[in-house]
Amino acid sequence: MCKLTSCQYDRWKPKDDVMPEECGVFGIFMDDQRYDPAEAAYVGLYALQHRGQESAGIAVTDGKDVKFHKGMGLCSEVFKDNLGKLLGGHIGIGHVRYSTTGDSRAGNAQPLVMSYRGGRLALAHNGNLINSSVLRERLEEEGSIFQTTLDTEVMANLIARQSKEGILKAITAMMRVVKGSYALVIMTQDELIAVRDPLGIRPLALGKLDNNYVVASESCAFDAIDAEFVRDIRPGEIVVVNKNGLKSYQAQSSMETALCVFEYVYFARPDSDIDGISVYRSRENMGTRLAQAFPIEADLVSDVPDSATPAASGYAAESGIPYAKALAKNRYVGRTFIQPSQALRERGVKLKLNAMKRNVHGKRLILIDDSIVRGTTSRKIVEMLRLAGAREVHMLISSPPVVCPCFFGIDTPSHDQLIGSKNSVEEIRRIIGADTLHYLSIDDLLKTVEGAGCNFCVGCFNGCYPIDIRKALKETEQLDLKTIE
Repeated sequence: MCKLTSCQYDRWKPKDDVMPEECGVFGIFMDDQRYDPAEAAYVGLYALQHRGQESAGIAVTDGKDVKFHKGMGLCSEVFKDNLGKLLGGHIGIGHVRYSTTGDSRAGNAQPLVMSYRGGRLALAHNGNLINSSVLRERLEEEGSIFQTTLDTEVMANLIARQSKEGILKAITAMMRVVKGSYALVIMTQDELIAVRDPLGIRPLALGKLDNNYVVASESCAFDAIDAEFVRDIRPGEIVVVNKNGLKSYQAQSSMETALCVFEYVYFARPDSDIDGISVYRSRENMGTRLAQAFPIEADLVSDVPDSATPAASGYAAESGIPYAKALAKNRYVGRTFIQPSQALRERGVKLKLNAMKRNVHGKRLILIDDSIVRGTTSRKIVEMLRLAGAREVHMLISSPPVVCPCFFGIDTPSHDQLIGSKNSVEEIRRIIGADTLHYLSIDDLLKTVEGAGCNFCVGCFNGCYPIDIRKALKETEQLDLKTIE
């Protein structure tokens, strides 16, 4: 059901011309002590680095004390001289971050570590609570003090308030209050706990390393530490791991789940499986369906590296047109080259990508990309290819036009910053300078993930969100926090 289409809640921060990642979480409970949780968390976070390059952190416990280190930058930068200080525990959790709620500063790096009546608690969160600001105001009115601007701290505060009855009941009570998306990993001094929001908007998976249980945002993190994928954590499920093994609790159930479909389009690594669907295969199928819907006479098919590569492969296979690289990517300029000015953003395109002149000169080119957000990058790429001698540039997008912002953990621009919100496909084509422009339809996109263990949120494509945001805010304002059980 369409819940919100106005731009009342639009928010914008100048970023690169992409859909920025959310965050990545990782957790491990070591039962046999043959592995060190800090080292496992470090390797797991490395595998999840694509989900956030702003900050990283790891917290571990030996059952008595909690040690942690976090900071701004990539995993290799944050833990360069500090990983050894975290060795020796039996539980560890980690986090890589791209800010959605909360400022970009060291104090907002996760995991969040705090003391409560039950001892010490560490939390790492991927997602976004749509009612966190209202909850924070209510909690502050009752005397709560916050050290960060994170919605994660709101969740921690709510858990601590109810912890007298035990951590499980406290988490269950918190889940009844917060609204939005969360894949949450919690570490106490003797338990590892994983929680997925009732709609399953953010992915969370369970794995096993010998007798040790592991949780992570994506299954690719299990491969990195030679762990076995067990299953996806269900929407609304709480998984508790301790010395007695694993127990599962279905805290909340929803008739309509809503996994973010952009996980398959762009966010997730292609070697991950999410809710029963191979990310690579879904992207390849996107290209196949583009070829079926939009047959074009051309000399070669190429991609904007890297997330569009499987779609370009699928298009080439279906159409019979040869695949070749039209753009070379500078591997030493990562997604960290994000600048606030338009001039520097456009300069960043040239630093990251360069046309392969021998491949494109005189050719009719089909170029596949996963999305167009503002259009600035697409325009520079088309211009770059024409300067390299491309005779025609046909742009095909393996997702529908992004017309609305996201409120559930993706830092999308506001309506007036989204090129798809205020322009028709033909107008976008003229703006970016392509000979033709075609998008995959919502129906075709959803066909590429048929058979998944959940339904999908496509709010950024049609303005139909899985949560009634106005209603959720109103209910939060009227909530008596003292009566939460």
